[in-house]
Amino acid sequence: MCGIVGIVGREAVADQVIEALRRLEYRGYDSAGIATLEHGRLERRRAEGKLANLRAKLERAPLSGSIGIGHTRWATHGRPNETNAHPHATARLAVVHNGIIENFRELKRELEADGVRFETETDTEVVAQLVSRNMDRGLGPVDAVAEALPRLRGAFALGFLFAGEPDLLIGARHGAPLAIGFGAGETYLGSDALALAPFTDAITYLEEGDWAILTREGAQIRDIHGAPVERPRQKIATQAYRVDKGNHRHFMAKEIHEQPEVVGRTLAHYVDLAAGRVVLPEPLPFDFARLSRLSITACGTAYYAGLVARYWFEQIARLPVEIDVASEARYREAPLERDGLTLVISQSGETADTLASMRYAKSQGQHTLSVVNVPTSTIARESSVVMPTLAGPEIGVASTKAFSCQLTVLLCLAIAAGRARGTIDAAEERRLVDALITVPGLMAEALTREGEIEILAREVSKARDVLYLGRGTSYPMALEGALKLKEISYIHAEGYAAGELKHGPIALIDESVPVIVIAPHDAVFEKTVSNMQEVAARGGRIVLIGDSKGAAEHGLDTLATVTMPDLDATVAPIVYAVPIQLVAYHTAVFMGKDVDQPRNLAKSVTVE
Repeated sequence: MCGIVGIVGREAVADQVIEALRRLEYRGYDSAGIATLEHGRLERRRAEGKLANLRAKLERAPLSGSIGIGHTRWATHGRPNETNAHPHATARLAVVHNGIIENFRELKRELEADGVRFETETDTEVVAQLVSRNMDRGLGPVDAVAEALPRLRGAFALGFLFAGEPDLLIGARHGAPLAIGFGAGETYLGSDALALAPFTDAITYLEEGDWAILTREGAQIRDIHGAPVERPRQKIATQAYRVDKGNHRHFMAKEIHEQPEVVGRTLAHYVDLAAGRVVLPEPLPFDFARLSRLSITACGTAYYAGLVARYWFEQIARLPVEIDVASEARYREAPLERDGLTLVISQSGETADTLASMRYAKSQGQHTLSVVNVPTSTIARESSVVMPTLAGPEIGVASTKAFSCQLTVLLCLAIAAGRARGTIDAAEERRLVDALITVPGLMAEALTREGEIEILAREVSKARDVLYLGRGTSYPMALEGALKLKEISYIHAEGYAAGELKHGPIALIDESVPVIVIAPHDAVFEKTVSNMQEVAARGGRIVLIGDSKGAAEHGLDTLATVTMPDLDATVAPIVYAVPIQLVAYHTAVFMGKDVDQPRNLAKSVTVE
């Protein structure tokens, strides 16, 4: 969740850029920088730490250019120092970047073979060097960017400033938000409307795959294929505000769409992307290798994240897991080994039952590790170790981005546990990390299925009962899908392990019951297909959420098939969170429900 700002102005823009970056401080950052054109030449000022350090540099060495870009960075590739701070530059251009370039290693090898020398540890410099090489080969700035963008994989937003081009900025969006603001003889680029609110009340949000050519007179927007497109311009409130829905109808929709960005940010906190290695806070007060059992406790959606994690810890780290809903665990008085580990999961960090369960574990001599979205919360303060999820503020009551970030942290933990216990080697760790690196981009691709999911939701909205089925890690996802639908649409829904269907739930199936099957093409896919056949034989209406291989092989008539991108089955739960959230969201919207504040529910449950 880094911050991007760009201004094509009429007078010096440095102060405006700094003000816009200040409004993005809530996203978190560890360095900041600005670049402007000074008489056609690129000039940069960068500083480690807070914006005050950058301001101090600008006071000592002011910038007077009327066009510029700025950035607040949360370190992904490379240490949080001035060298790795954005903007990154070559002699021809400067660039700012949010997100992760998945294929930066292969692009870097290609560029190095071409004689390019790199100065930083970041993936962003690859973008600068790639576009710069295109310009060295004779392309102008617009064509150089157009040729480079299709070569980048991942979820990202970019802003470009070019030497000798005092009336040109280029912005590009793929999986991370970017907006354009319009003023009188000035045009603005920003990560969200919040950054641009002091300057303009006219905003256009780039859509997935869009890129834009900004001048003082406005912006030309092109789609992912390079074709000119029109995007709606809308009015925003210019008064100061803290949280904004952007171009979404509800906070829940915005938070679903933020997932590629916030999962990428969370990944960057726990993974050395260049080395292909998980990095945890050191030193840990416990040793994974010495644990005989892991206890997990949580409530609601966080509990389902824990259920997914049980599969990961047991399969990757061969570490037995016991998991309980916190409202039961706090009173069960389960025997816990001294110096063992209890893992607690909570979005707010204030969940009363989870906090009580953690305190019980501590009373039994256990170490406690918390996965929370609020690092100043009570659970975080009382834990032995805190693993923040970095999802940012989540306003919608039904958890979306906090859940996917919880899953991301938990998989990182399972990989670290596997390494410590010797159940995976360095090659397997790199394979798993490489799979994790693809997740933000895959989530962005999953979001492109929203149109077909919205059509499907109209059918789901007619149902009185809905069943969700899954096997393996898809079983907890079926539970989460059913919970989401219940929470915000008030349709009765239940999630089941697909193999349990014949042990009772199959009696519920008839032609009025949609059965949503979560089935990536994994080791248990064929078993899941056999359960789908049982549903079809009884007239059930099947909705398959699976990949292209599974969609081609199942051979059954379905009410709908949502075809997800092909992926490593280990990371499927994180990516498949997107369609199950969208099904619930669009069903509730079609039914006219209050999706952000569903009845009887609260965001933080601080009582029993």
